[in-house]
Amino acid sequence: MPKDLITVMLVDDHPVVRDGYSRILERQPDISVVAEMDNGESAYMQYAEVNPDVVVLDINMPGIGGLETIRRLRAKDSKVKILVFTMHDSKIMVARTLEAGASGYLMKSSTAGEMIEAVRQVSSGKSYLDHELPADYKQATLADNDPITVLTKREFQIFCALAEGQSVNEIAQLIFISPKTVGVHQTNLMNKLNLKNSAELTHLAIQSGIVVA
Repeated sequence: MPKDLITVMLVDDHPVVRDGYSRILERQPDISVVAEMDNGESAYMQYAEVNPDVVVLDINMPGIGGLETIRRLRAKDSKVKILVFTMHDSKIMVARTLEAGASGYLMKSSTAGEMIEAVRQVSSGKSYLDHELPADYKQATLADNDPITVLTKREFQIFCALAEGQSVNEIAQLIFISPKTVGVHQTNLMNKLNLKNSAELTHLAIQSGIVVA
């Protein structure tokens, strides 16, 4: 394999999406898709073997999801370069994703040219933000008026999983903590956000752009 070739691991649970992006990237003489995964667990398990230059990762997937996958990959390799691609355009998701350790954030509505540009920039060690997003998202922080910013990283992770319909037991198995601990986090986040039930939690997640209705 040529020394200057950018190797990419694609991680998305939709085969059609993976195939589409793979075709786009493989047309480039300097990019090679060396692995395709349909979940974060597989990406984490095979990352060391594949050793890609860039991991192109969807945020919303069954199982551990994108944010936990970023966390685990960063724990395995602090220099991992991750380009997130997603349907979510909310500032809170951008902030949480960059906070987790992603190098780039790309919308699924972006053009083929932008995908290629993003992969090249992230590979070179630069950060990347989708052109469709407001410029101030580059400095996206958790210090704005969104109520969800009061949540810790773990609480936010559990908030997202609950909003997507996962049970306490399912969440516990996926992130390797006890159901009791998940329950404590759930109680804390519900209190912080002044939520009375799961319906209100889901509504807030949709309103904040974290879950697509």
